[in-house]
Amino acid sequence: MERQPIRVMVAEDIPLLREDFCDIVSRAPGMEVAGCAATGQEITRLARETDCDIILMDIEMETMQAGITAAEAIHRDKPEVKIIFLTAHETEDIILSAMASGAVDYVVKGCDDEVLLEHIRRAHAGRPALEQQVQQIVMREYSRLHQSERSLIFFISNMARLTPAERELVRLLLQGLKVQEIAAARCVEVVTVKTQIKGLLNKFGCTRTKEIVAMIRQLGLEHLFTGGR
Repeated sequence: MERQPIRVMVAEDIPLLREDFCDIVSRAPGMEVAGCAATGQEITRLARETDCDIILMDIEMETMQAGITAAEAIHRDKPEVKIIFLTAHETEDIILSAMASGAVDYVVKGCDDEVLLEHIRRAHAGRPALEQQVQQIVMREYSRLHQSERSLIFFISNMARLTPAERELVRLLLQGLKVQEIAAARCVEVVTVKTQIKGLLNKFGCTRTKEIVAMIRQLGLEHLFTGGR
């Protein structure tokens, strides 16, 4: 049985580049252009109406993130379509936003024709050739989020064990008060504050109060102690 060609759509707002990408695909053995678009809205409609296997998606079209918005919509409607972002940007924020949209690969504009074609072939085969830099960024972000999730669960479980005095102590630490200032504000002896701080450190597995304060701020939970939002 003759193998069906890889059907590729191209979304690019610059006419010259759009024509160039379409030409590269149309000349490649085993590939064909299934359609092209100049905006995110247009490629979303086209992908809904016409079957394709791969979409080469520019990120910046009618808006700065039109391609990402289009990719999210297409991924919801047709998750089997593989989206490869084609852009001039390599910043971590753009890469993370792009990959979070459901895209399978990310190629920087200006790469050799054969490099682009190889990305298309591998994406179609289910083995996307993510650039090493992209892999590192994605895995680093996954690790950070995973660690944040673990920290949040750990913190919330320990927060339930805090006494009213310890919660008040945390509130004052968040205000930047020192031990002597906390003792004065609460009308207690300095040694009492130090004893409570020791208990607080033990509960959270920290060695300094600065670590507890940093953890609370990193997790965005200050309002639980200050009453704010």
